[in-house]
Amino acid sequence: MVVALVRKYQRVAGEERELLKADLKRRYLGGESIRALSISTGRSYGLVHRLLQESDVDLRPRGGNQRPARVDAAQAQA
Repeated sequence: MVVALVRKYQRVAGEERELLKADLKRRYLGGESIRALSISTGRSYGLVHRLLQESDVDLRPRGGNQRPARVDAAQAQA
């Protein structure tokens, strides 16, 4: 696991930004949420979101896991 050393509240530019983008992309595609990535890196949700967009990542829809559709009692007995 590559973790770019990013100083909190400092601009991220150049090679450091590219390393951070690559790490975030790998972890997001591995299933971590944007919120979890922002907490673990100490960066804002907005920055993590922006870096993923810059990395051409297809972002998942909001809301986490969706519950399966409810089955009516009449359908369950059929």
